Amino acid sequence: MAPVQTAHHRILLKLSGEALMGDDAYGINHATIQRIVGEIAEVTRLGVELAVVIGGGNIFRGVAGGSVGMDRATADYMGMLATVMNALALADTMNKAGLTARVMSAIAIEQVVEPYVRPKALQYLEEGKVVVFAAGTGNPFFTTDTAAALRGAEIGADVVLKATKVDGVYTADPKKDPTATRYHRISFDEAMARNLGIMDATAFALCRDQKLPIKVFSIFKAGALRRVVLGEDEGTLVHV
Repeated sequence: MAPVQTAHHRILLKLSGEALMGDDAYGINHATIQRIVGEIAEVTRLGVELAVVIGGGNIFRGVAGGSVGMDRATADYMGMLATVMNALALADTMNKAGLTARVMSAIAIEQVVEPYVRPKALQYLEEGKVVVFAAGTGNPFFTTDTAAALRGAEIGADVVLKATKVDGVYTADPKKDPTATRYHRISFDEAMARNLGIMDATAFALCRDQKLPIKVFSIFKAGALRRVVLGEDEGTLVHV
């Protein structure tokens, strides 16, 4: 059978920790993570090389009450550890689903996961493995959005896919304004001028400088990830 023609060969998928919660208050919902992995498996079968950056909000939410008044850097390091927990859970679910996943951490926890080394990450991707980047950039004060932009640029991704709860970027909050319409595509400059808040400023500026497009779509919409990879009209494309 001839390979499916995809719009992107190598992608960086940015998943929030909250995407793993399902309807739970915090933590990891088993059915939700299995569904997300099913969507990822479908895309890898198309021959696409896939890396993932995952947040830690779902884990950190469970301890956030105790972090009130805590030093910001300390709280950020706790958040990094939460992303490692999510990455391990995601990789384990992938491996059980027949994928081969590797977790690489920006902070050294070598008894648990291997450290992030760019040439090794590229080798894994070329071998068809899914690489899950954990611990953000390894630095406090930088979000996992910035980690996604940074890792996406480093691995030469064609696009950063920002998976959210909303199926794209709208002219207004669609929950509050029924007349809000979805942008099919929008330039970085226009998005900044309209203050749309697609990613944090550091991540957004890095993607713009590296001419790395961002696609915003809903991970909760069945088949959306596949449609994005195939280049169909799904979500919002942010471009130079």
